[in-house]
Amino acid sequence: MDHRRYTEKGRSVHVQVDELQRVRLSENCSIGTTMFEPRGLSSIDKLDSSTSNSFSPTTTSAVGAPEKKLTLFALQLAVLEKAATGFGTLSFIWATVVLLGGFAITLEKTDFWFITIILVVEGTRIFSRSHELEWQHQATWSFTDAEVEEVVDPKCRDNSNTTSTRRQTRMWISSDVPLLPYAKWFFLSRHVSSLLYCLQLVSATACVVLSLIKLIKHDYGEVEKEETDKRNRQSALSIFYALALAEALLFLMEKAYCEWQFSYCKLLEEVNNECELGQSGMVSTRRFFYDAYSRCINGSIFDGLKMDMVSFSMDLLASNSPDEQLIGARILRQFSISRRFSDDTLQKIGIAIPVVERLVEMLNWTDPKEEEIRLSAAEILSKLAGKKQNSLRIAGIPGAMESISSLLQTNRSSIPAADEIGEKKLVFDHPNYGFCTFNHLGLLILKKLAHDLDNCGKIGNTRGLLPKIIDFTHAEEWLLKGENVTPSQVLTVKRSLQLMKMLSSTVGTTGKHLRREISEIVFTISNIRDILRHGEKHPLLQKLSIEILTSLALEEDATERIGGTGGVLKALFNIFFKHKLPENQKHVTVVAGEALAMLALESKSNCQRILKLKVLERLVKALKDPLLRVNAARILRNLCTYSGSEWFNQLRGITAAAPIVLQAIMSEENKIQEVMVGLAAHVFKYMTSQESRIVFEETRITEAELANQLIQILKKHKYPPTKVPRIRRFGIELAIWMMKDKAENIDTFKGLGMEEVLEGVLETTSGLESFNVFSGTVGLNRHNLTTQSLVETALKLMQDS
Repeated sequence: MDHRRYTEKGRSVHVQVDELQRVRLSENCSIGTTMFEPRGLSSIDKLDSSTSNSFSPTTTSAVGAPEKKLTLFALQLAVLEKAATGFGTLSFIWATVVLLGGFAITLEKTDFWFITIILVVEGTRIFSRSHELEWQHQATWSFTDAEVEEVVDPKCRDNSNTTSTRRQTRMWISSDVPLLPYAKWFFLSRHVSSLLYCLQLVSATACVVLSLIKLIKHDYGEVEKEETDKRNRQSALSIFYALALAEALLFLMEKAYCEWQFSYCKLLEEVNNECELGQSGMVSTRRFFYDAYSRCINGSIFDGLKMDMVSFSMDLLASNSPDEQLIGARILRQFSISRRFSDDTLQKIGIAIPVVERLVEMLNWTDPKEEEIRLSAAEILSKLAGKKQNSLRIAGIPGAMESISSLLQTNRSSIPAADEIGEKKLVFDHPNYGFCTFNHLGLLILKKLAHDLDNCGKIGNTRGLLPKIIDFTHAEEWLLKGENVTPSQVLTVKRSLQLMKMLSSTVGTTGKHLRREISEIVFTISNIRDILRHGEKHPLLQKLSIEILTSLALEEDATERIGGTGGVLKALFNIFFKHKLPENQKHVTVVAGEALAMLALESKSNCQRILKLKVLERLVKALKDPLLRVNAARILRNLCTYSGSEWFNQLRGITAAAPIVLQAIMSEENKIQEVMVGLAAHVFKYMTSQESRIVFEETRITEAELANQLIQILKKHKYPPTKVPRIRRFGIELAIWMMKDKAENIDTFKGLGMEEVLEGVLETTSGLESFNVFSGTVGLNRHNLTTQSLVETALKLMQDS
């Protein structure tokens, strides 16, 4: 689809790929909060500026509505119209009751015919006036037809069956109604309206001329003294002609004022431009004015003031007329994407549940003739879903997720055989239909809805939706490495990955269910592997893919599937060990390390797969790299913990890390210190007492200094901290090893007051210290030994000495 279809000059429907954000890393820690720490919220990095502000309160001040100028103008015209109508009614009553009823046989011949002509002329004007607004309304649909022809892509004009606006074949279109045979052109709505308008002007002008002639001449015939029945005839005639003149002048004044505002001041164009509706919006603006004017005329003159463009378009959207639906959809779409009007518009739409339901229903309109209405509805909903309360309303509509799913077009052929899966075919834009645009909007709506936990559950429970989303994560090598790739192609992959990340990182039972469902789809991990292998030019896609793996690794089955998929672990290590990265790609290295640490956690098979890759030596060297050392230490600790005794000899190489670990414990703080203390207890287990003594001598650190440092750590953290929740248990584990390694260390700890410190730890133990990772505030992967049991072991060692 040409993304500039249904556009006006200078405006187009398009979607841009957001530029990669530059993420600065400190030397000592990874990006933000990881799964190794508890989180108060489901922390999803909001990479799009639009998404990051989705839930921020509205701070913009109210913007004046440009359509107020039209409603005020309609009120002013209505005042003149009703005044003229009042004078006309009074003159008609005066003529029929007083003159023709009382003086009919005494009137001069000229007066009788003047009065008769004026009444007939005024009757004609009143009749034409009563029907003019109706025909003016109908005339707007003729304009609509013309506008649709203008905005449809010229390439599509050859196929009239697919490019015309939506038509209901079971009802007449006003512009097609043949009022008289062989006179269709003459009886088009706009021509009838013009005819009635001209009749009114001629009638009013004739009334003015006739009234002035009589008022100026003042010749009503002689009245003799004995003719008492003619005594008041002259006054009655003067009053009638004055009333008729006043009525006609007020009407002409109204028309002159109207023409001056429309033709000279260009009021409709001015309001249309301020509303940012573009060239095709003139139909909407004109129709709005006539509706407001009709309300002022037919009811109270103040009824039109209660109208606004948003409510007007919502009423049109609920109509059964395709033309009215199109006008309403255009206005709401433009107001929803306008920076000036979006807040007020979305607020009004959000509280109008029938309108939201109508928009959701329109997503299912797949007929090419209905493309613009469907596109407008999708864009409105994509903006509406950015507000949390509105997203809940959208998701709460029965069938909403299925309707949104209908926007996602993936052609995977269905095969009845149970031993194979249909082949996925790429869906390109049809010359007359923009599938890619609808895919982008569908993913965007789902991404915004996924900020809410309940909505994530609904997405997962919608039949066939997760496989569609995962199909969009597939990226061929040419797409990732090519130079001439369009931004929209990359955007599809990016949005699907963002949505996958949000779903897989959902907390609670819902998140567990979603991670299981996602990992069980056979294309999930292989699609991510392709991005890891070939996506060097797209670090953001790689980062999102790795974060999905990290979230999926919270589930044991998913961890085994990831590790068992060929090339995933190798691709992650290639990214993790990549040197000389530009600043904007360093975050990819960090998240790759976090994913590897998660995959090695409590997974004997993955630990063995990692050791087979022969990366142990490189991991030890990575402990010196400020960017890599946190996650390198985590990976090494997990390898030592979960690999199994059969890999003891291969893990002996980890002893080379002992000097680095000791120095970091003594000099670093917070997260670096935590992971190094945790690694130290395992590194020293692979060393003899003689080897450990040599390490202490090389680093010029005494065991007493290390013992004192551990006690200072326990004193500093009287309560388990959320940033380093395991530092106390790791410190106790290292102290236990030291006391078991050398009896002298027990006396050292006693002399430093270790027993008193451990007693304090017993009083402040928390569930926070009992888990390896966290999903939000829920702990996962519980340690085999509780902190309390470790403290009791340490105290027993000191008491038994």
